[in-house]
Amino acid sequence: MLRLKDVNVRKFRLSEQFIAQYKEAEVPWGPVGYVTFKRTYARRLSEFEEGAVGTEEWWQTCRRVIEGMFDIQKRHAFMIGIEWVDAKAQKTAKEAYDRLFNLKWTPPGRGLWMMGTKFIMERTGAGLFNCAFRSTRDVANKGGYLFAWMMDALMVGIGVGFDTLGAKSFTVKEPHWTNDTLLIEDSREGWVNSVHILLDGYILGKKVPNFDYSSIRGKGEPIRGFGGTSSGPGPLIELHNNLKDLLEPKIGEHIESVDIVDIENLIGRCVVAGNVRRSAALAIGGYNDKDYLTMKNDQEKLYHHRWGSNNSFEAKVGMDYTWHASQSAINGEPGYIWLENARNYGRMKDGKKTDDLKVMGFNPCVEQQLEDAELCCLVETFPAKHDDYEDYLKTLEIAYMYGKTVTLINTHWPETNAIMLKNRRIGLSQSGVIQSFNKFGRRTMLQWCDEAYKHVGELDKEYSDWLCVPRSVRMTSIKPSGTVSLLNGSTPGIHYPEDEYYIRRIRFAATSDILPTLEKAGYKIEKDSYSPNTMCVEFPVHEPFFKKGKRDISMWEQLEIAAQYQYYWADNSVSITVTFHPDEAEQIKDALEMYEARLKAVSFLRYEETGYEQAPYEPITKEEYDKIISQITPVQKIESNQGGVGSKFCTTDKCELPEVK
Repeated sequence: MLRLKDVNVRKFRLSEQFIAQYKEAEVPWGPVGYVTFKRTYARRLSEFEEGAVGTEEWWQTCRRVIEGMFDIQKRHAFMIGIEWVDAKAQKTAKEAYDRLFNLKWTPPGRGLWMMGTKFIMERTGAGLFNCAFRSTRDVANKGGYLFAWMMDALMVGIGVGFDTLGAKSFTVKEPHWTNDTLLIEDSREGWVNSVHILLDGYILGKKVPNFDYSSIRGKGEPIRGFGGTSSGPGPLIELHNNLKDLLEPKIGEHIESVDIVDIENLIGRCVVAGNVRRSAALAIGGYNDKDYLTMKNDQEKLYHHRWGSNNSFEAKVGMDYTWHASQSAINGEPGYIWLENARNYGRMKDGKKTDDLKVMGFNPCVEQQLEDAELCCLVETFPAKHDDYEDYLKTLEIAYMYGKTVTLINTHWPETNAIMLKNRRIGLSQSGVIQSFNKFGRRTMLQWCDEAYKHVGELDKEYSDWLCVPRSVRMTSIKPSGTVSLLNGSTPGIHYPEDEYYIRRIRFAATSDILPTLEKAGYKIEKDSYSPNTMCVEFPVHEPFFKKGKRDISMWEQLEIAAQYQYYWADNSVSITVTFHPDEAEQIKDALEMYEARLKAVSFLRYEETGYEQAPYEPITKEEYDKIISQITPVQKIESNQGGVGSKFCTTDKCELPEVK
């Protein structure tokens, strides 16, 4: 893989003349788009120019992303000695910039936050990837390394899927405690190394020193490079103690699947400490492992750390779903993953294939099937934001190019690099699918999917040949989307909107310097009912192209749409959380039997007319919407010096949970 920092070429740049026309141009933001951008993705200008104040505006973020993208291509070309025509690249880059600026496509949140930064160029390209998967089948030999790898990925902002295949593969050992002292480095690597050492003690019986936390920066201090602020040493100290409390009583006993999930969940708790909780992990267990499948019934442990993963199991085509369906009807878990379908099929339309048989699991939102230690790069496109198929096809080409480009960079994990070199897997996704149905028609969109998929395949052959890299083993998926879809007001992924009119709640740190601007504009702001030091802001939304909302749609129609997209578009997977009404609960078993051969994964969630207090979405009437709109002033400009919080893990609304106090 390419070592970016070792290639000495002039950085790719767009001309000032070209950029100038966008500095004052209107951006087609959605109702919460600009605020979301400033809160999440706008980096401090001082990162790029010493002494600069404020944070990026959209035109600057677009420039950073596009220049970073084409700089990777240019460095790759010079590294391997292939032709690079700057004039041709400039033309394509300008098209990519314009379509990004107008929000016809976006990189994933990870890309908006990290592309074009020194961290990617000088530290590791891992920060550009959304998700990963790790199998624990070799934990008896690899020891704490597997869990340390997952922690490392989570700290870079990568969501991690993992399995429980390592259960019963070893007995928990008594660590060899020493009088030596290890000064933990004030870095991601230092934290990860300490957990690696501690777990090696319990898994392999190795030496464990005393840990010295004195070098770790204090809470609230800035983290340069990756961005954000430090949590202080507290979460790491707590993690070490929690792991000891978990494993000490297990000495001399076999490790169980529940223990494996608990270890990862405790790590996840440490990584996201102090924030509104977002699920950063997916656990995949056995279909007959009742201890695993019921582990969230322990409410104390659930609220302490077991919220940290969405729990699914490897389903078998033809199995009896009776018990599992009854559990899904109660609390939405477990989710269902048909690995045999993932290994044997790309798009269902194309029949059985044998080119992806090493798939071991999925990313946390299950839109990407992955090998062990493999990462995925997702890219977002918005069909409803286009005028016609030809317009969309041009955007799709740009989005594909972004995803392929990210596969050219290296991570700091050699085993991951080896897989990425081979597979070049990307996830070219669509969001606002229901909006596109309502705008163009369902049959038209499925035709677009089929034709566009074939076009992307031809493009991949051409582009891979130019880059002198393998063709991508899989290229398309449907991700659930989340924060990125808020930018242009698209419905997330393949999911239906909440309603025609609704309140969208966005959470901010209480110290955010964006809040005074929102307060002055008349937006309702109140303390978060769940998380300390957090404020909740209400934004009114009117859904365009509206026909049906979640309350109007059946479980069966949602499943059919997912199956159609698995047939015509996704050669990876379709991520869908099917909402069901109480009178449909008993039909989940029948639905699974009907769709087990047409999907690769699915989960269910009961639809609630009124969600929990300060829910992300709350339906309102047109009259209520009009009243709120009359009381607020649209925010045109936000002056901020704090910088965005960055996009981490899999940021879907389904995964949002309050901080455990």
